Amino acid sequence: MATLLSRLRWCLVVCLLCSGMAGAADFVVVVSARNPLSALRADQVAAIFLGQSGRFPGGAEAVALDLPLGSPLRNDFYATVADRTPALMKAYWTKMVFTGRGQPPRELANSVAARKLVADNPAMIAYIDKSALDASVKALQVTQ
Repeated sequence: MATLLSRLRWCLVVCLLCSGMAGAADFVVVVSARNPLSALRADQVAAIFLGQSGRFPGGAEAVALDLPLGSPLRNDFYATVADRTPALMKAYWTKMVFTGRGQPPRELANSVAARKLVADNPAMIAYIDKSALDASVKALQVTQ
């Protein structure tokens, strides 16, 4: 009987955690409405945000913008696009900075701030909350 109660508690905890994740905000990857791109592969987006590429396909400069460390949207973005947890991202950037091979993307306070900066500069790329999307930026189709 104790084992059954323990299993039921465990199932309840898992269900509660999953229901909390289901309410997570959706993100979109955006560029300026003046940027000619309409789609990128997930590995291309990851390469830009991981500092492995500073260019969009076609050769134009690409400057990534991040949301705050610990932000659920940031965690979802890196888990989806780069298949990395927050701990793996921290280790990655610690190594890159220590070895002089790169700096993490500039961090902005929220999706609205990121959207405003991207709207003004065709070289910038960011991920924002889907609810912050407007005509000043273009949501890219991110394919596998």
